[in-house]
Amino acid sequence: MDIRFVQRGVEVDDKLRDYMEKKISRLEKFFKKILNCQIVVTHHKGSFNVETTANANGVILRGEEDATEPRKAFDQSLKNLERRIKKYNSYLKDRAQLGAGEDFSFSLDEVPEASSDSPAIDKVKQVQIHPMDSAEAIMQMELIGHSFFMFQNAETGEINVVYKRKTNGYGLLEPLR
Repeated sequence: MDIRFVQRGVEVDDKLRDYMEKKISRLEKFFKKILNCQIVVTHHKGSFNVETTANANGVILRGEEDATEPRKAFDQSLKNLERRIKKYNSYLKDRAQLGAGEDFSFSLDEVPEASSDSPAIDKVKQVQIHPMDSAEAIMQMELIGHSFFMFQNAETGEINVVYKRKTNGYGLLEPLR
């Protein structure tokens, strides 16, 4: 498994890097098809934020945590990621909805945006869109830990967005034509 480190406002020493590599390589016991992982360590205003992202056969799984020490933030972030991997595994076993040949891959690389007088876009992510139903889109959204998820509706062929509502339910955005 390929492991990529990104450091923002902090330098991760070799001892901590080795610790992180050793711990994250254990993820393969939960899911054999983890292709690569990314660990982003950020230090801001006395707090460390660690985001662990795993590409599990094209499905992006993510854990994130803040703490006063980078090791604590990493450990908790890894626990969050492990929980999501276990949830994804049980989803695959119980529902058997994903086809073996489908590729749900996302780009982790940031695309720079030209500056202008309009509000600045800090980050652009490019995603491959695959047909799925809203229940599967909600599962994908939960696995990456976001509050929304864009997908192609398998029934209509339109681009839709599912999102978490403040009432603990889910919403679906459909385009008008």
